[in-house]
Amino acid sequence: MQEDALTSRIGNTPLLRLKRLWPEGSRVSVFGKAEWFNPGGSVKDRPAWRIVRDALDRGVLGKGQVLVDASSGNTGIAFAMLGAALGFGVRIYLPASASPERKRILKAYGAETVLTDPLEGSDGAIRAVRALMETEGAPGGKRWCYADQYSNPMNPRAHYETTAEEIWKQTGGKITHFVSGLGTSGTFCGTARRLKELNPAIERISFQPDGPMHGLEGMKHMASALVPAIYDPALATRDLACATEDAYALCRRAAREEGLLLGVSAGAALAVALRVAGELEQGVVVAVLPDGADRYLSEDFWC
Repeated sequence: MQEDALTSRIGNTPLLRLKRLWPEGSRVSVFGKAEWFNPGGSVKDRPAWRIVRDALDRGVLGKGQVLVDASSGNTGIAFAMLGAALGFGVRIYLPASASPERKRILKAYGAETVLTDPLEGSDGAIRAVRALMETEGAPGGKRWCYADQYSNPMNPRAHYETTAEEIWKQTGGKITHFVSGLGTSGTFCGTARRLKELNPAIERISFQPDGPMHGLEGMKHMASALVPAIYDPALATRDLACATEDAYALCRRAAREEGLLLGVSAGAALAVALRVAGELEQGVVVAVLPDGADRYLSEDFWC
């Protein structure tokens, strides 16, 4: 399927160098991959478009069908954007704890939303979709197209094909440390797999919340969550933990010191990237910043 004016804008996001959060003149450089420049406002535009394109090409998503999936918000928004642009229906199962902004954006795109138990997070949404497919999946009942972003190989494939290649080119192949958080794990696994092929010496650092009860929307504490089928922990040379409070602090600092309004998971990525940079004498650290602050401005931590 050919890209149109909207989908052609997915990817090729800028790589921003920190100037105040990290001292200039250092032999270590810290960069953030600014994924809020995607048309749907987050890194999830990449896998959503790859999943949709694959489904359309295989004929499993078409007229009269509705794409359905579980999401903590951003992938659901990306699917809703694509559904509105390409003419298919979208139903998203979403934890009731998702930010008000995410719920409003989904509604604005015309997606149907089903709210699930907030205490179960994205795992509860996943279980709800699986229950739907057990009772109404093809060939009987309504013809759903289950995107299944947590198991769909097109998720990491999107990052293997685009995110990793962009980072490699934008750094002139000089990247030494790659940092990305774990949610579906698609961003980390796809990008890390390709970067490993390009240069096995690159440190591939994943991170996750420091406990099961956390405020890092979209992220998973793997030890206490449903582990995505696409997750491959062997791709990480290190796996670190990030406290919610550290992410909030970096969001505030990035806004006031760098002029960057970041989402919570982006704040977490920067917190980890700065921690890694502090251990180095020289190097190029690149962190994926999944989205901007527009979906979190109702949160109290900004005050």
